[in-house]
Amino acid sequence: MAVKIRLKRMGSKRNPFYRIVVADSRSPRDGRFIEEIGTYNPTANPTEVTVNEEKALNWMTEGAKPSDTVRNLFSTQGLMEKFHAQKTQK
Repeated sequence: MAVKIRLKRMGSKRNPFYRIVVADSRSPRDGRFIEEIGTYNPTANPTEVTVNEEKALNWMTEGAKPSDTVRNLFSTQGLMEKFHAQKTQK
């Protein structure tokens, strides 16, 4: 089972709000997911990103692959650096 960390779209028309979820790669975008690990609000100024770092790092060490957008969000939060540092220590 390939696990991905990706965005699940919420909110109304022209007012998007996203949840960062861990899901099976075969499930639909807004469908079934395993765990919610954060939120992303692009309409706020500045954009709001909240991530449970412990859960995100745990899922990535177990093999979950973040989508391109989630990878960019994690990079701005500093999570990708922590992940690579943790990975090289082992």
